[in-house]
Amino acid sequence: MRRVDKVIITCAVTGSIHTPSMSPYLPITPDQIAAGALGAARAGAAMIHLHARNPQTGQPDQTPERFMEFLPRIKSESDVILNITTGGGLGMTLDERLAPALAAQPEVVSMNMGSLNFNISGAVGKIKQFQYEWERPYLEMTKDFILSNTFMQMERGMRLLAEAGSRFEFECYDVGHLYNLAHFADRGLVKPPFFVQCIFGILGGIGPDPENLMHMRGTADRLFGNDYLLSVLAAGRHQMPFITLSAILGGSVRVGLEDSLYAGKGKLATSNEEQVAKIRRILEDLSLEVASPSEARAMLGTKGRDNVNF
Repeated sequence: MRRVDKVIITCAVTGSIHTPSMSPYLPITPDQIAAGALGAARAGAAMIHLHARNPQTGQPDQTPERFMEFLPRIKSESDVILNITTGGGLGMTLDERLAPALAAQPEVVSMNMGSLNFNISGAVGKIKQFQYEWERPYLEMTKDFILSNTFMQMERGMRLLAEAGSRFEFECYDVGHLYNLAHFADRGLVKPPFFVQCIFGILGGIGPDPENLMHMRGTADRLFGNDYLLSVLAAGRHQMPFITLSAILGGSVRVGLEDSLYAGKGKLATSNEEQVAKIRRILEDLSLEVASPSEARAMLGTKGRDNVNF
């Protein structure tokens, strides 16, 4: 793993997994998403990972027009790196998933590194009443759902987005996904430094055990040597312990209401800013320094904030 002096905090503001009935604080409208992103940036996030939603229902919306309702505002009011999802919403086609990143050509895009059974149906039993008709079937269908990221799909996305100069947040839900990334690196389709986001705690992916983080890091060390930066996210209650361990190991961290709706046991986070502020306190208590957006750009080798299409 590339040794760096500072920790990159990424904040994933809303995502496409949690539904409005799970938390009244989940950003839904463009104004809420922009405000969440700007608050996270003020609190210390160097990068913001972005999804969009239908402002009337909160349903995932991957149209470029929806992203353009908040991207220019965030850019104009902060120096933060903007990172657009190519995962989109569950069940979307690859064309739908790629559309906003191809239109906006941001500094960073996410890239899922393999297919997996992505099961979030267990959330249904925790919701007493749904606000919108789409929520229950959206969650329940994941019992029989594969998040598709075939080699052909990944290669197409990498080629198109690399042509636009975007760097990648490589999302790895299991050990095999690291080997998939190594395959594309060996073929020269992606270039270092690789920003490897290891994900723990999704049913269908690698489990939230500290030993698994050590194994993922050790595997990445063997495959990529000094050519990658480690970052970690973990779902739900595992969020803060896992990302703290990542930082102790020399890696970076990701927080945000996409990954966890909570700020502590039984306490809903009222904003993304709250989670960023919490992990920043933890990092600084450990005598670790937080990277600014400009420092993160240098670490990741991005094309710069002025070379995007928004």
